Amino acid sequence: MAGTRAAIRYAKAILSMADSIGVANEVNSDMILIASTIKGNSELNAFIQSPTISVEVKENALLEVFATINGVTKGLFHLLFENKRFEILEAIVVAYSNLFDEANGIEVAKVTTAIPMDADLEAKVLAKIASLSDKKVTIKNIVDPAIIGGFILTIGDKQYNASIANRLQVLRKELSN
Repeated sequence: MAGTRAAIRYAKAILSMADSIGVANEVNSDMILIASTIKGNSELNAFIQSPTISVEVKENALLEVFATINGVTKGLFHLLFENKRFEILEAIVVAYSNLFDEANGIEVAKVTTAIPMDADLEAKVLAKIASLSDKKVTIKNIVDPAIIGGFILTIGDKQYNASIANRLQVLRKELSN
């Protein structure tokens, strides 16, 4: 991803500023909102990425779309306006959330399932994770019908694959030997 190193530098600076005035949690909520809004709205993403739309128009539009966000987050929009770097906004908000979680001892467990998880399954997964990790854990559910059934749990650099697709692949290898 272009601008990832720059995005991390922006994210560190914003986190440091937010931390110093005690609003890091609030700004993290803003970052999560911005990330999900950009990810869920292809027109907004295309608008932000467009080289033909002026940075002034982008800043004003974002301030309108995200009118309720914290002043520190609004400051990020202005900084991106000044430096003409709106194209890395999504990378910045993702980097901020990752740095925030890391600083607060929060680990993100990615659970890939064939269909969206219900509250019951999420509770079971959280209980299992609690027995494996002493950190605070949040769950991010990724839906991928290609795994057919079961789940794939990823925490940090560890992965547990209990998907049907994986079992079929193992069976295929055994049968071909």
